[in-house]
Amino acid sequence: MIKVKRYIPVHVVLGVLTLLLTSVFPIMSQEKKDVVGANMLESLSKENLGGFAWINEPRQYEFSEGQLAITAERGTDFFINPEDETSVATAPYLYREVKGDFIAIAQVKPNFREVWNACSLLLHIDEHNWIKLAYENSDATGPGIVSVVTRGVSDDANGVFLENQTTLWLKLIRKGSIYAMHWSNDGINYKLARLAAMPNKEIVKVGMEAQCPSKGPAVHVFLHFSVQNKTVEDLRKGL
Repeated sequence: MIKVKRYIPVHVVLGVLTLLLTSVFPIMSQEKKDVVGANMLESLSKENLGGFAWINEPRQYEFSEGQLAITAERGTDFFINPEDETSVATAPYLYREVKGDFIAIAQVKPNFREVWNACSLLLHIDEHNWIKLAYENSDATGPGIVSVVTRGVSDDANGVFLENQTTLWLKLIRKGSIYAMHWSNDGINYKLARLAAMPNKEIVKVGMEAQCPSKGPAVHVFLHFSVQNKTVEDLRKGL
């Protein structure tokens, strides 16, 4: 008796694989988009900032392929020193005004060549009250999460040390007068960095800050930025 080997035709195998890929990956892509929000940088240019505005507009910056590269000059920072109350507010800051509760998310790629270099999400109420959530080359930990809450003077809180992490996701959530600061490696799974209360103001500024307090200049890149008007139930979980 002759045994006949039966093979599945190549076009059938390819068809099944195509069906699986097209059914799974769009779901994953949509899930990520739902979590992080639409990238607002994709529609911006130097000629059309689309509702954004600069504080300390840098001499060099570029929008390209949904990204923003900012050249931060030496001595640029946002910090009110609690030791002597000297104030620095010179870092390039691209912001938009937002009313009410929101979730702001940025994916950042800082240049860590020098100490204190950072990309940040910056929440600005006025010159004496603001929050900076940064991926920073800290003098205490090296690259890691740094949060600065300024109410008259700034504090300086060093958080998680992140080794060999080129890019990072930062999330800032407002619920009334309370703000939650989160970070993530993948843009989906976030960890709480800090929770803080601020003076209540209906409309605030929120946006992207690039700093180079020590030696410079340095080119920092924002790969994503989004703001969604949304009220979360649990600030600690960000949901």
